[in-house]
Amino acid sequence: MFGSLEMAPPDAILGLNVAFRNDTNPNKINLGVGVYKDETGNTPVLACVKKAEQLLLEQENSKSYLGIDGLPEYGPLVRKVLFDGTVEESRAVTLQTPGGTGALRVAGDFLKHKVGASRIWLSNPTWANHNGVFSSAGLAVEAYTYLDNTGLALDFQGMLDSIAQIPAGDVICLHACCHNPSGVDPSPEQWEQIADACKAGGVLPLIDFAYQGFANGLQEDAAAIRLFANKVDEFLVCSSFSKNFGLYCERIGALTIVAQDESAATAALSHAKKAVRTNYSNPPKHGGAVVTTVLGCDDLFTQWDAEVAAMRDRINGLRKLFVDTMAAKNSPVDFSFIQQQRGMFSYSGLNAMQVDQLKNDHSIYIVGSGRINVAGLNSGNVEQLCDAILQVL
Repeated sequence: MFGSLEMAPPDAILGLNVAFRNDTNPNKINLGVGVYKDETGNTPVLACVKKAEQLLLEQENSKSYLGIDGLPEYGPLVRKVLFDGTVEESRAVTLQTPGGTGALRVAGDFLKHKVGASRIWLSNPTWANHNGVFSSAGLAVEAYTYLDNTGLALDFQGMLDSIAQIPAGDVICLHACCHNPSGVDPSPEQWEQIADACKAGGVLPLIDFAYQGFANGLQEDAAAIRLFANKVDEFLVCSSFSKNFGLYCERIGALTIVAQDESAATAALSHAKKAVRTNYSNPPKHGGAVVTTVLGCDDLFTQWDAEVAAMRDRINGLRKLFVDTMAAKNSPVDFSFIQQQRGMFSYSGLNAMQVDQLKNDHSIYIVGSGRINVAGLNSGNVEQLCDAILQVL
């Protein structure tokens, strides 16, 4: 039976990483895969994580299974970081999941098989894996307008017009901050109108929150979620601690469901747990234990906040360095939009042919859409990148 299979196409992003590893050029640059890197090109372990792991090593006394929804103390701490009291605790329930991707898949299964939703609307463009995750859960996938004709700025009126056309009962996937792949986010005033449009149309929001703290701050980046908490009765949040804790390989995320009242929230949790039970049964412990330890300790939380701020400041500094360097080299293209975008990713405006040239001629690896992982830059390679871009423009 297996002999009839043909090779599946490689993942567009992870496959790029394989090609990068096989490249023998000592000056190769990887701006594809979305992991944070420091000035030396390393993906560091945060100091607060190291301290939490030491505490766990000293105190842990069992490796038994967790409950279907994870560590009991995990959910309340996650909700505190998300909502900071803007949602009545009885309205919200949380499941610990294997990464943000696990949260999205459980949400998809829950919406399709428990709630009865049939369709989800994704921004055009969106994270490359959104389509596959929700399609695999059985949801039909459609797109709503997000970027304008330049591909570098928000088409806000087009977005509102698209939302107005979404049938009541459908689901819309929104990015709370640091939109992946574009780095283009709505303003606070625009978020108000987006929430109002979802409520008016009876559209159920599913908010992907993978980069809390990487735009403007842990509190500031949760503003859109807290706005929805005040404006709509029901929504879902799929959050990830891969980036802001540097816990990529530990696969730790959360699905939080906000319902109209306690009874509806309790019922929703029971059905979401059924979706987990028939998928991976219960989540792994270590990443959740690390996050719980940090979020539950004032000193570690303060340290974490400072470390996230340092990563955010470094990324924003790299944005400015790139823009200034291109301007100093008299680039024929004005790249100042890069400095206005937020998070690890930016649409560069480079086309597929130029991206191929960067890879083939300069060993610089960028996703085919032109998306750049800004965190892959450093003071030692930005000149090389800028010179290569100038050659392919």
